[in-house]
Amino acid sequence: MEEIKHIDIKKSIRESNSKLLKKLPDPIIWAITKIVKQDELNSIITKYKDYIGREFLQKMIEELNLNVEVTGIENLPENGRCFFVSNHPFGIIDGLVLTYIITKKYGTVKSIANESFMLIPQLHPFIVAVNVFDGSSKDYIMALEDLYNQDVPISHFPAGEVSRRYNGKVQDCNWQKSFITKAVSSKRDVVPICFKGRNSNLFFLIFITRNLLGIKTNIELMLLPAEMFKKRGQTINVKIGKPIPWQTFDKSFSPFAWAQKVKTIAYSLWDNSQKNKVA
Repeated sequence: MEEIKHIDIKKSIRESNSKLLKKLPDPIIWAITKIVKQDELNSIITKYKDYIGREFLQKMIEELNLNVEVTGIENLPENGRCFFVSNHPFGIIDGLVLTYIITKKYGTVKSIANESFMLIPQLHPFIVAVNVFDGSSKDYIMALEDLYNQDVPISHFPAGEVSRRYNGKVQDCNWQKSFITKAVSSKRDVVPICFKGRNSNLFFLIFITRNLLGIKTNIELMLLPAEMFKKRGQTINVKIGKPIPWQTFDKSFSPFAWAQKVKTIAYSLWDNSQKNKVA
């Protein structure tokens, strides 16, 4: 089977707008391709090139030999026109699993995700890409507004980034307020979801080190594919909370404050519940 290079780090670097990146020597670029597991990722994408959408998600779960266990699955409402919001401890695995859970119930979902996921063509039916580095274009903002008014489930990681170590604890940063304002304007209930787990010590060591050195570039993001492969054969635990009616988000608190309250609800979900295996 001919392997298609969906992910081409060298090409992306040479075509980037960054003068610094363009100056990187080939040996450094080669090292980066190894760190981000370029060959492994391209191999999997090619292996399952004929599986689209949820079928691809199922194959990825099987490929990684993941045991997905969900608590509170009965809390998924019959009407899926909601915001399904979650913490973001892993970066790739939680995105794949969250999408799998929602599509298992409703058949479809639109995920507000980093545009890098668009490199995986099998996921295109589910992704509304966000360029977290260059900002959102006018066309993208208009597309989002149209999405909010559609009768489809929407999944979102409101932190906008993978969990880091803050105040001595591995957790999300503050959740962005947009899902609160859009929940109210589009009359969508909010379903809080929480994953158990974290990335490796190396991931957090690099994060801490670059902050100490004053490096702003999120270089630890290069490790996310490797973090995905490290989860091979593990159990992924997810907890789904009860839907929060959109009318809850009144003017007694600001949208930002409401977002942090929902974040707190999500993190406090793991109390005395039974697990239901879904994959």
